[in-house]
Amino acid sequence: MHADVDGVNTRPAPWILVSVLVYAAIVLIAPLVALLVAFFGADPSRSLQALFEDEARGAIVNSLLLAVIAVVANGVFGVAAGIVIARHRFFGRAVVDALSELPLSISPVMTGLGFILVYGRGGLLAPLLDAVGWKVTFAFPGLVLGTLFVTVPFTVREVASVLVELGTSEEQAAETLGASPWQTFWLVTLPNLRSALDCGAMLTMARALGEFGAVLVLGGAIGGHTQTATTYLYSAVEERDRAAAYGMALVLMATTLALFAVLSRRTRKT
Repeated sequence: MHADVDGVNTRPAPWILVSVLVYAAIVLIAPLVALLVAFFGADPSRSLQALFEDEARGAIVNSLLLAVIAVVANGVFGVAAGIVIARHRFFGRAVVDALSELPLSISPVMTGLGFILVYGRGGLLAPLLDAVGWKVTFAFPGLVLGTLFVTVPFTVREVASVLVELGTSEEQAAETLGASPWQTFWLVTLPNLRSALDCGAMLTMARALGEFGAVLVLGGAIGGHTQTATTYLYSAVEERDRAAAYGMALVLMATTLALFAVLSRRTRKT
């Protein structure tokens, strides 16, 4: 490897570069290319037509609604939790920090089963839910809970890391000038978190659109009711409806790639 005057490597060794490219080709690029080849090699018109059928449209709408709910809810939670983790010292802070990252290490399928044990028929809260007439599992609220769980970490991590990097000098200056805690938050802290919120929102939306295990267990993939884009894709594959599967896969891939393109562009600007 070659280094410039500052000691920073400017050119990797050939074997390292080849290894990275081969790994990326096998793990990242090959499945995406295969989907595109399968889509255009089959019947693109049939695949696109399938997306306009009621079940597919309902699945896409459900996924978009879940993504928006996750962005808003975990955006608010992420700001609050990020400030608590980065700005305050208290007994149990490490626990709060660990809990915010717990969904990254727990299987979504196991999470779905856990929610059923709490909110499902015969669950811990079943008598209360039955009394007020609320249905959570195998209904849209169950999809919301599963999606919120798997998307919790993204905004929290981004906000906390940015707050640690920024320090408290600007906030202390605002307080010295007579700003109230709320004024300091709205006029100083929140504007500084814009890049973190943008990144967290993009990652949350991409994760919500791609969630499968939790929404399958909690919703049951009931067509026209609790079907999402991912469970629709799974059902299409199981039913050997490859045209519908390719169409939905292309929609998910295009949406996710668009989100990450926007995220990369924003990251370069900041």
